[in-house]
Amino acid sequence: MSEMQQKLFPGAHLPELASKAAVIMAESGEQMTYGQLDAFANRLGRLYQWLGLKAGDHVAYCVENRLECTALQWGAHYVGLYYSFLSTRLKGTEAAYIVADCDARVLVVTAATAPAILAEVGNLPNPPEIYSLDPYSDLPLLDDAFNSFSDKPVNDTLEGSEMLYSSGTTGVPKGVKPAMTGLPLGSSCVIAGLLAKGFGVDPQCVYLSPAPYYHAAPLKWGQGVTALGGTMVVMQKFRPLEALRAIEAYRVTHSQWVPTMFSRLLALSDAERQQFDLSSQKVAVHAAAPCPIPVKQAMIDWWGPILAEYYSCTETIGMTMVSSQEWVANPGTVGRALLGVVHIVDEQGNECPPGTDGLVYFSDGPAFSYHKDEAKTREAHNDKGWATVGDIGHVDENGYLYLTDRKSNMIISGGVNVYPQEVENLLISHPKVFDAAVIGTPHGDLGEEVRAVIQLEKAVEPSEALKQELIDYSREHLSNIKCPRVVDFRDELPREPNGKLLKRLLRDEYKALLG
Repeated sequence: MSEMQQKLFPGAHLPELASKAAVIMAESGEQMTYGQLDAFANRLGRLYQWLGLKAGDHVAYCVENRLECTALQWGAHYVGLYYSFLSTRLKGTEAAYIVADCDARVLVVTAATAPAILAEVGNLPNPPEIYSLDPYSDLPLLDDAFNSFSDKPVNDTLEGSEMLYSSGTTGVPKGVKPAMTGLPLGSSCVIAGLLAKGFGVDPQCVYLSPAPYYHAAPLKWGQGVTALGGTMVVMQKFRPLEALRAIEAYRVTHSQWVPTMFSRLLALSDAERQQFDLSSQKVAVHAAAPCPIPVKQAMIDWWGPILAEYYSCTETIGMTMVSSQEWVANPGTVGRALLGVVHIVDEQGNECPPGTDGLVYFSDGPAFSYHKDEAKTREAHNDKGWATVGDIGHVDENGYLYLTDRKSNMIISGGVNVYPQEVENLLISHPKVFDAAVIGTPHGDLGEEVRAVIQLEKAVEPSEALKQELIDYSREHLSNIKCPRVVDFRDELPREPNGKLLKRLLRDEYKALLG
């Protein structure tokens, strides 16, 4: 059945899948069936309508990974609303900024997330209606609010949409606002089509989601898997051994990871890795951050050629994908376009020939805008209407895309442009290095000097001799101008749970220290 013929939402799988698990919590085994998911979503949608929300209005959720996440998402989607999931790591002022920026009419919190954000959000000039999933203070319980509403399908509604916020790694978060389809519920689901076409997701799929639900990939895949009738297994928090245990226990067929998770899985002992039956796996997808070649190769050696990598972004301007077989033949590539058309553009706006680095643009992708920021929206598009998020890369003669770095990470040292991702990938290949960040720090003569901030493997002790060893190792493989002049050691590098390195925090720290 084609996407155009198939209704793509949980209720479309009733009554056939009414008792099938739609969502399972990995650690506890607690589950929500398709019948329960659809009933929750219908009741929640009716509550929103009773509160006066219309199609195109906005709701926000600040909840940890838990059984209700996907149902909260579909409840807003069922009645044509925009919905934003807020990071549970936000401080009160940060959460209040997003709630105000998106004009959220309703905010749902939990006992775990409310303490950090409630006061700031409640003090907004136009605070939203706030409900909690758990007893907390005097907040009304969401269950009490919607349980009196019918669980029958909400009629004559348009499809809703997520509105994700950028991570804010280079400034305040920006809302990425897709255009509404204007179609009836279930008419289309771009992510479901991509999952079915690109990764073979179908009703037999059991999908493991180990990352925070507020990130783009878990949220979108959660929607896609449940639109297609599969089962989603959600981890409360990623733990390497628990992830392997979940694959065996639930016979996981599909899973999604970030490179730092791979590194932590590979850090397990052979005995720990070999105690689980992982043979049910068909596809293990990774994205969100660059994966060092040695790490990816080690995962393929362990799990077999089931790794699939894609490159996309919060803005979903386009998407590439590469299979294990293609990657082995083209190490380092993030694949060929699956959504949109890739263009590499130089500083003058001209398309670059194969092999030449430039800004990565996509044409023919979904339309988007930055909420309340027309200038940033214009900046992301060129005169042809192509869109970019500031990544630098090149394509080869066969259309495979290779990412060099982000434009915002570029170091200018002695007038030479240095892209640190190349240096980081090399340093991570050193047997004593677990993680690496390369940044530019102030230097009186060069403007910026290349500095490596290193997290060592557990058994390795830092020393001045090791610093020089890493500098020499870099110079053996790269031109001197690209290599770190200074090496510092840290117990841990600042990364988001989705694996993105927060270089801004390191740059700000060194700028304050060095002037």
